[in-house]
Amino acid sequence: MKKGWHARSSITSGIANTTGKLPRMHEQDFELLYQLEENYWWFPAMREITDTIAARELQQANLRILDAGCGTGFNLAYYAAGNSRDIYGLDIADAALKHVRKRGFRKIAQASITDIPFKSGTFDIVFSFEVVTQTPYEMHDASLREMHRVLKQEGHLFIRVPAFMWLWSSHDEELQVRYRYTREELAKRLADAGFMVEWTSYANGFLFPVILLRRFLKRIGIGGGTDVKPLPRGLGWLDVIFRTVLASEAKWFKAGWRLPFGLSLICYARKNARTPSITRSTSPSVKKA
Repeated sequence: MKKGWHARSSITSGIANTTGKLPRMHEQDFELLYQLEENYWWFPAMREITDTIAARELQQANLRILDAGCGTGFNLAYYAAGNSRDIYGLDIADAALKHVRKRGFRKIAQASITDIPFKSGTFDIVFSFEVVTQTPYEMHDASLREMHRVLKQEGHLFIRVPAFMWLWSSHDEELQVRYRYTREELAKRLADAGFMVEWTSYANGFLFPVILLRRFLKRIGIGGGTDVKPLPRGLGWLDVIFRTVLASEAKWFKAGWRLPFGLSLICYARKNARTPSITRSTSPSVKKA
């Protein structure tokens, strides 16, 4: 049976343990993520894109936000910074939550995104960054339904997933990504879960020529493994260039444009008030792994 942190909050319905025996990222992967996610070019640039897309809601005061699959927790600190926000995190991995606690956060739960241990209608925003696709394909609908359930009426889901199966590489294998979506596929799944998609686009497209070259080299056995690692010695100067190029997509999106391709896919979806949600009792039973 997996361990769970029992939240000391009136809004939580108790922490259910994780379901299913999913493969895990290794502890050293989370250690590397902990070291990189504040300043490594991809992370701050993607946060700038997120802030642009969710700007209207993030400007509101007293938001209650869930990072569903919070990893080592830097985003919890980042999004806790404004307007009296109440931030909660959830992850399945012991190694991830160890780093979250190191950052000083305690409103965290060890659980699966297919069985989110919070009451229905709790959150104004749910973030899901590259997490759903780390679960088996047949569990994706359940994950999206759970995110829909814990949102308030008219609440928003920001979801980012890897795009295009033809971009599959050793990066996905090392991070245990099970699937890469097209825009049409993800939009349909969100609609089936009760969401109304308000905005969608591919992202990380301005660097696409670099990405294609990187994927080609991986296919012929050069530079395998995850892309989330420090740049090689002597190439650190590329960090600011990559960050500037990727972050410029935020301005592109703010101007009302979309990207027809990219390494990632983003959807920003609203919980439709006319769609009934499945409710959960206030004291769910703890399930065995």
